[in-house]
Amino acid sequence: MIRPFLIALQFLTRLPVRLTGELSAADLGRSLLYYPLVGLLLGGLLSAGAWLLASEGPILAAALLLGLWVSLTGALHLDGLADMIDAWAGGRGDRARTLALMKDPCSGPQGVTGLVLVLLLKFSAMAELLKAAPFEAGTCLPLLLAPLLGRTALPLLFLTTPYVRPGGLGAALASGLSSGPAKAVLFTVGLLVLLGGGTAGAVGLVGTLICFITLRRTMINRIGGTTGDTAGALIEIIETVTLVAIVLAAGS
Repeated sequence: MIRPFLIALQFLTRLPVRLTGELSAADLGRSLLYYPLVGLLLGGLLSAGAWLLASEGPILAAALLLGLWVSLTGALHLDGLADMIDAWAGGRGDRARTLALMKDPCSGPQGVTGLVLVLLLKFSAMAELLKAAPFEAGTCLPLLLAPLLGRTALPLLFLTTPYVRPGGLGAALASGLSSGPAKAVLFTVGLLVLLGGGTAGAVGLVGTLICFITLRRTMINRIGGTTGDTAGALIEIIETVTLVAIVLAAGS
């Protein structure tokens, strides 16, 4: 039980976890079941950061929280987002060209612009949360929900979407994922978010489903499935939409 969780921590964060030995497809597939738990851990660390910064102004606190968020993940998913945006813009609808561009380590202006917009939206949403309630449930809950829902989307993605790069890490993840346990995890997380998250949970869950359906359809139409980059982009977009949607819903 602990090994799949540690694998998930190693792949999704920059926390000091380093496993030795060969990882089987079964190990990798089981680790997907723990992605929501990793998201919850990240949300807990962000909430702790918000508590420590409660006496600071909302702008500075939001900037520091965003720095903590990026540091915890090593900008791994932001890299995937930039690669996906560049590939979609430069691929011109061609599948082979799009896949080739996603492997290019350089970021073009479209990718950089996308990163700036996502980070700006996250920063602005957190600043609004901290301004309204420096450290209350109204602040902590969105910080918990955004990483949780972003990483819960990955088991759903690998369960429903072909992985288009044969022999890669994502292919091993998809092949080792068991349908029954994955569905149980997804149902449990969805139910807990609805029952425990109140209006914020419902807004976050609806936003997540809309993002997932839209992005998955785009992936299928453009490249016939998903890659590691598009999976990372999905996390970043869902996190951002969750935060912004909850802030907008609270202000309406």
